[in-house]
Amino acid sequence: MDRESIRLTDQASCLGELLHNDTVFPKKSLILEAGCGVGAQTVIFAPKNPGSKIISIDISEESLKKARNAVKSLNINNVEFQPGDILNLHYPDEYFDHALICFVLEHLPEPLKALKSVKRVLKKGGSITLIEGDHGSAYFYPYSKYAEEAINAQVKLQSGLGGNALIGRQLYPLLLNSSYKNCRVSPRVVYVDSSKPDLVEGFTKNTFTAMIEGIRDKAVENSIIARDTIDKGIEDLYRTSWKDGVFCYTFFKGTGYKL
Repeated sequence: MDRESIRLTDQASCLGELLHNDTVFPKKSLILEAGCGVGAQTVIFAPKNPGSKIISIDISEESLKKARNAVKSLNINNVEFQPGDILNLHYPDEYFDHALICFVLEHLPEPLKALKSVKRVLKKGGSITLIEGDHGSAYFYPYSKYAEEAINAQVKLQSGLGGNALIGRQLYPLLLNSSYKNCRVSPRVVYVDSSKPDLVEGFTKNTFTAMIEGIRDKAVENSIIARDTIDKGIEDLYRTSWKDGVFCYTFFKGTGYKL
């Protein structure tokens, strides 16, 4: 498994209960998971919905292969993987009962278009569930301006690629502007200190800091940040995982309905 797949799996496993404790749909639902990636979230929420069928799509055949293997290894049998583009869904109108989009909108230049695309294939009364992070919500002890600059480098790099690492705070307006009704958004805060060793390893080190470490070379090559600055920032982010360190981050989970 490549480094990014490992990071996504670590993130899903350590945050599964926080993000998906309520990702439960009525029995016999047909659920669309749009942008399933390597299946890191699929293997968390699919077992919570054993009486429903899930169709998980992704634009990457390589990711779909990994997702199939992940589901198969856990004997999960209510998921069907199909190639698909969230912006150009090939399903008929009002086909799905519910939809889930997790950590996808942050990568899209036109997230509103994606939400409207999904709305077309939802049945009346059906729901959409969104989960995204927001890098502007990260704070930590000991404080480090270098760590802040390293995080901002990731935000700028993603923006340059057409994405938005600050999209968590925008879920509510996105749902409203795509005409979903009864919209609700709840913050899901991850607080980590050394009394929570699983989160220290799984989130502070292997999810968040590993993500910043993973964009180091591209950020430097694109003249977004100096190499010594991001190296010091990464070092200081790892420092927050020490016995006296603290790291905090907020995810946002939103729901809306097609009425």
